[in-house]
Amino acid sequence: MTWVAIIGALAIWALGWFINTRLANGPKCDTRLVGLLVPIIFGLTLLLMWEWLVRMLEVNAVILPPPSAIGVRFVSELPRLWADFEQTIIKGAMTGYLFGAVAAFAVAILADRSDFLTRGILPVGGFMAALPIVGTAPIFVKWLGSGWESKAAVVGVMVFFPILVNTVAGLRDTTTMQRDLMRTYGAGYWPSLFKLRLPAAMPFIFNGLKIATTLALIGAIVAEFFGSPTVGMGFRISTSVGQLALDMVWAEIVVAAIAGSTLYGLMAWIEGRVTFWHPSQRK
Repeated sequence: MTWVAIIGALAIWALGWFINTRLANGPKCDTRLVGLLVPIIFGLTLLLMWEWLVRMLEVNAVILPPPSAIGVRFVSELPRLWADFEQTIIKGAMTGYLFGAVAAFAVAILADRSDFLTRGILPVGGFMAALPIVGTAPIFVKWLGSGWESKAAVVGVMVFFPILVNTVAGLRDTTTMQRDLMRTYGAGYWPSLFKLRLPAAMPFIFNGLKIATTLALIGAIVAEFFGSPTVGMGFRISTSVGQLALDMVWAEIVVAAIAGSTLYGLMAWIEGRVTFWHPSQRK
């Protein structure tokens, strides 16, 4: 049975590889449709292999449920999954993300005007970014309670420093010749900031914002392990593990993956519209 499972899995992989190779090397390989089909087929290949191996090897669902069981649980628990998504992602992660991003940008502007602040904030930022979430999350839960507010605070701290460091680095990315040219035109600090240095910093800023999207989701979910009302993705994962309902755990993971990919893709789309002039956006 083991050899049959392995051979079947290799056959599924070979079929997916063959289809993707034909699409990628075909006459219409540069079309948007092919660009979407290739990752979709790759993902379906992995799911089919997963389903096949779990069924053929008779893996206990407590250890690893098949994708079909996860899909059934996902559909049947949509109302509960939506409530968890609203509590964790919308209230906790997104609120903290917005406040952290705005605060980081404001502090970056202040630091940009002061060498003293820049020299002091960046090392502290590196130190704070290295603090483990399992240490800071319980503190915020004790301070702000077990509601979404404490999760938003944890997320705000987590996203603050990556955005701050990238923004400060971006504001200092202009060349001496560019700055001298602005001074030749009689431009002061604020005109130079808005017309030269801020546009030049946009690739750096969006790099920090994209990194922060994943940190926000991780922070909100992990923070719920240390105190949460009876709703939320972190709460649901911890309780489902205790109940050996691994299909529910995987359903929550699917929600988190979809949310994270969507937020990252949205930020990348906005970046492409804002920094269309940058070499990284040219095709």
